[in-house]
Amino acid sequence: MAKWRDGNGRLRSGQVEVELEVAASYRARTRGLLGRDGVKGALLLTPAGSVHTFRMQFPIDVAYLDRRFRVVAMTTMAPNRLGLPRFRSRHVLEAEAGAMAGWGLRVGSVVELSQEPRPAGPDIS
Repeated sequence: MAKWRDGNGRLRSGQVEVELEVAASYRARTRGLLGRDGVKGALLLTPAGSVHTFRMQFPIDVAYLDRRFRVVAMTTMAPNRLGLPRFRSRHVLEAEAGAMAGWGLRVGSVVELSQEPRPAGPDIS
């Protein structure tokens, strides 16, 4: 993937495939999961090296990915916590607490991420 943009996609980990929401703009990354009471699938923050859960309503799993989408660190964060920046992290995946274990995701795993193509029409960006 050459350049990420806000939108939808798919995440594949082994035989598991889940819905992916991409937050690539500053505005979308800042908003993240704030104001939600859950997340379906996963949220990719890119670029990102750390996250926080201030004002969130539920705990989340966090996976820090390097440039090749290899998981370099994972944690579960309760609401109102500040995550430490992770060395080599280029992207961050967020999902509801417990989801990533169900997907078989662990440190060293490589995930496949794809983004749905932009709808045809004039480019208004």
